[in-house]
Amino acid sequence: MKTVFLLAALLASGAANAQNTQQPSAGLDYNYLELRFVDVDSGGGDGLRFAGSYEFGNNWLLVGGLTSLDYNNNVDGKWFEIGAGYVWPYTNDWDLVATLRYVNAEIDNPIQSIDDDGLAFSGGVRGLIAPRFEVRGSVNHITVGDSDTYLDIAGDYYFTPQFAAGLSIEFAGDNDVITIGGRWFFE
Repeated sequence: MKTVFLLAALLASGAANAQNTQQPSAGLDYNYLELRFVDVDSGGGDGLRFAGSYEFGNNWLLVGGLTSLDYNNNVDGKWFEIGAGYVWPYTNDWDLVATLRYVNAEIDNPIQSIDDDGLAFSGGVRGLIAPRFEVRGSVNHITVGDSDTYLDIAGDYYFTPQFAAGLSIEFAGDNDVITIGGRWFFE
């Protein structure tokens, strides 16, 4: 947990020192749709996540997503997220990104159905370590269920300027999540 707070402090420090407030980094596009296969290590769950982002001007983003999971023990889960974010250009190849999202989670099993609402906050970095390879990392906190703080680390390779694919790993308290998928960028 100390690592999570240390990373959050470093991200906040970087945001405070960001000097270029014009547009997001030239190599990074915030108008995309993505489809990812999701594998949850606890409970044997897997499924699909459909998400997207749209920059509507002055570094503001609209973000959203829908995740559907099936577990081995006849349990289904659905997550819906919608929110907004802001991009702070840090250098030509690196941005600091923060989002706040409304989250609705629904878990169905043969005995009952559980529905919960909450908020999710993410703060992180996104950048290019090579012209065709993007990495990103974030500290996330969600208030749905028992609340949790987790780290997300991801990387994508750009096959074309409009398509990238890669994987992400989320390190959470109760379970870890691995995703693999692709992003289609539009303008």
